[in-house]
Amino acid sequence: MDTVRARAANQSKRLYYILLIAGIVIIAFNLRPAITSVGPVISLIRDDIGLSSWSAGLLTSLPLIAFAIMSPMAPRLGNRYTNERAMIIGLILLFFGISIRSISVVFLLFMGTLFVGLGIAILNVLLPGIIKDKFPAKVGLMTSVYSTSMGIFAASASGLSVPLANTMNGGWQTALLVWTIPAVLGIIVWIYLSRKERTTNQTEKYYVHTTDNRIWRSPLAWQVAGFMGFQSFLFYVTISWLPTILSDSGLSMTTAGWMLSFTQIIGLPASFLVPMIAEKLKSQRGIVIVLTLSGFLGYGGLLLGKSYTIMLISVILIGITLAGAFALALAFLGMRARTAKQAAELSGMAQSIGYLLAAMGPIIIGYLYDLTNAWTIPLITIMSVCVLVLLFGLGAGRNKYVLDS
Repeated sequence: MDTVRARAANQSKRLYYILLIAGIVIIAFNLRPAITSVGPVISLIRDDIGLSSWSAGLLTSLPLIAFAIMSPMAPRLGNRYTNERAMIIGLILLFFGISIRSISVVFLLFMGTLFVGLGIAILNVLLPGIIKDKFPAKVGLMTSVYSTSMGIFAASASGLSVPLANTMNGGWQTALLVWTIPAVLGIIVWIYLSRKERTTNQTEKYYVHTTDNRIWRSPLAWQVAGFMGFQSFLFYVTISWLPTILSDSGLSMTTAGWMLSFTQIIGLPASFLVPMIAEKLKSQRGIVIVLTLSGFLGYGGLLLGKSYTIMLISVILIGITLAGAFALALAFLGMRARTAKQAAELSGMAQSIGYLLAAMGPIIIGYLYDLTNAWTIPLITIMSVCVLVLLFGLGAGRNKYVLDS
């Protein structure tokens, strides 16, 4: 009888972890499409509603502002309601935001975009802590799995936006609305996980009380936050304006949208390999140098002219940088912390500061373009940010832990 019970318990535990991995992957599917689907159709939205370039850039920056606001609060939700239920809250906010922003009303467009950011922020912050807790010996592997899953759906969203807008009666509205589907799937899976959660998993609370502010006094935590922020600056600037930059260089809008998709697809191997390689190294500084050099050359290549070959090489280099740097930033959240509690605390702090920096990107680049009516100054600015990514990455890549004295 005891053997039967033990076997049943093992099967139940195995099923739980299979569903947990599936749930993590589905969460990853929801972390990018609601944002990356906007860039390729941003000119359609701008022309349809009558937005300026800088306010159109706000459609990408607003979720990042929401990330900065919600990220320190997200661990509280996980502490109060359990992480599984907090994931459901985040997915519901995401579904609601995508739905109402797909209406051609300026207020609803921006309000929905804000809710998209609030929902994704909850998912963003709690996921590294869940991985650190459930898979403490496989942080690099699980980070690779979910960062690669993010990249796949982010690339799909970028490539499909213009074709969906052109072929479906709803135009850009339908192209954005379609991404409620993975949110609904995520809600279903995490409702099931929340019902199956084991009481033994609830003993670890991620939220650190407000009387303990050591993470905000850690230089290493600020370096991780800076690396997170400036690499995110590059990513969100790219998904917002790369299609427009390429279109102004002579490509059609559809081709430019697929080039943005290709940028993310070409980076998938880096997204998968970087965290696993990083986990095996004592210092990740070498990885940081390679990734930032690739980005510097890629954005620099866009300054050289309208040659399709140069644009393609530039897009490849940019894709490697964006995917690899983001995966490395996620890995740092687990690798620079000793416990799941510290990982969630570092995640909330780094993503709050980091995405506040990232939120400036699309607006600043859009403003510089409005000011100069050319992409030279914006691209030089982006290359300067690559240098900042390098500097903060060299600090974050040290073999240390954030709360060690």
